[in-house]
Amino acid sequence: MIYNEALYDLEDCVDLVTEEILKTNLVCDYFNHYTNMTREKEVDVIVTDFLRTKKEFTEIEEYGQYAPDFKEKRRALRKAKRAVDTNELIAEFKYSETSLQNMLDYMCLDIAQTISETIKVDAGNPFFEFAKRGCGGNCHVN
Repeated sequence: MIYNEALYDLEDCVDLVTEEILKTNLVCDYFNHYTNMTREKEVDVIVTDFLRTKKEFTEIEEYGQYAPDFKEKRRALRKAKRAVDTNELIAEFKYSETSLQNMLDYMCLDIAQTISETIKVDAGNPFFEFAKRGCGGNCHVN
């Protein structure tokens, strides 16, 4: 790679875009929800319980129904997962995280399409419909 003045200008532009992104409401909401979630002891208890239950279940999962207490541990894991998913602070954080990720995905898509319409952008989000992903199933060799 050749380092010249254009590359340094591009780096300065990236820094400006980053500063502007950090000023958006989505980023502020994301950090606020993250802070609220991490400060709450109830969230810590719920997540710790879920991780413990998940570990216990994965230790016996490969044995399936033949393992002692398989059904009970599976039920406990589902209950712990539901507690995580229905917690208001965690749900708010996940929503703000998804919103921020969508904004970043769209920005990447816009930048790529500004350069060329043929650039494929992998958003990493299966629900991100506007990006041209992969080759549309026509990758096979004849």
